[in-house]
Amino acid sequence: MTRMHNPPHPGEVLKDGVFADDNITVTDAAAALGITRVSLSRVLNSKAGVSAEMAVRLGKWLGTGPEVWINLQAQFDLSNAEQAMKSKIKKITALKIAA
Repeated sequence: MTRMHNPPHPGEVLKDGVFADDNITVTDAAAALGITRVSLSRVLNSKAGVSAEMAVRLGKWLGTGPEVWINLQAQFDLSNAEQAMKSKIKKITALKIAA
């Protein structure tokens, strides 16, 4: 899988895609997903990640499948971890495997 450089938070993708047209409100979307408005707002504002349960809900609601949402979250988390550990990673000695 090709990784994105500086991938967006899944909430940004959701906000820019689903909520860009103003055809649906956060309140209506939360009701359709069976979650609270606060929970959805936290994801949309990048204050909370997309859990496996949320990925299932989003995938079902949007017809994308949960893998899309869980993979977006994984890419975002991995990128952030790499950035946070950048100086520490250089100190780790790579394992050399005999060919």
